[in-house]
Amino acid sequence: MAITTAASRLGTTAFSTAPTELRPNWTSEDARNVINAAYRQVFGNAHLMASERLPALESLLNNGQITVREFVRALAKTELYKEKFLYPHFQTRVIELNFKHLLGRPPYDEAEITEHLNRYQNEGFEADIDSYIDSAEYDAYFGDSTVPYYRELETTGVGQKTAGFTRMFRLYRGYATSDRSQLGGSAPRLASELGKNSVSAIIAPSGGSDGWAYQPSSKGTMPSRVFGRPSFGSTDRLYRIEVAGARLGRYPRIRRSNQEYIVPFDQLFNAIEQISKQGGRISSVTVAQ
Repeated sequence: MAITTAASRLGTTAFSTAPTELRPNWTSEDARNVINAAYRQVFGNAHLMASERLPALESLLNNGQITVREFVRALAKTELYKEKFLYPHFQTRVIELNFKHLLGRPPYDEAEITEHLNRYQNEGFEADIDSYIDSAEYDAYFGDSTVPYYRELETTGVGQKTAGFTRMFRLYRGYATSDRSQLGGSAPRLASELGKNSVSAIIAPSGGSDGWAYQPSSKGTMPSRVFGRPSFGSTDRLYRIEVAGARLGRYPRIRRSNQEYIVPFDQLFNAIEQISKQGGRISSVTVAQ
């Protein structure tokens, strides 16, 4: 697979491997790899507890009673998927995630959003899921045996649009993040671009090099606190820690606004530990100076 020459800077190198496929004469280990890859793809790289997995469905694939396509379809129709990606989100965000999880790309235009929105309203969620899985596009790229993957991070030029490559970075925020841990929360990422039929500049995933991957929070929160000052003889370099959902001990356990902290290098790890104790979720650590 061809990959952009800037893969290391854009954070896509983790996905420059071959797709996960269940080939003829597959073994139980092959099936296990496919199952794990399907969970990771369909659930947006979120960690699943053992109790959340679906052993009965896994058994059907292990026994050859269903194809990889049907396994992916079943995962996307589960109540678990709905709890994570349907109920908490506005419908435009749901469609963005369905495109990402099931077709490995973002929506190309507003017409695609409208099509799936109408189908969801008129025929229901499961019929809309079927429309992705049964599409000619899914068949051409994944067929019955391949787990969907983020194909718009690959610059092959076959059936691709420039808008797909640039917009994918609005949905994909790095291989160490999940679709439930991003700073953007449940808000749609592409609604404005799709409405204007525009293509934005690429913003690299969280933790990108030289700080150019930094994205301000949706409400424009400015750094509100500095964890100490550089000690004598320490480096002058400062780091920006962006945090979602920070919570102080004196406050009740409710959703908090996004925050940013500026810390010197010699206090970086202590700051991360302190944020974790406060219940904060670190979205990115980038060079601030």
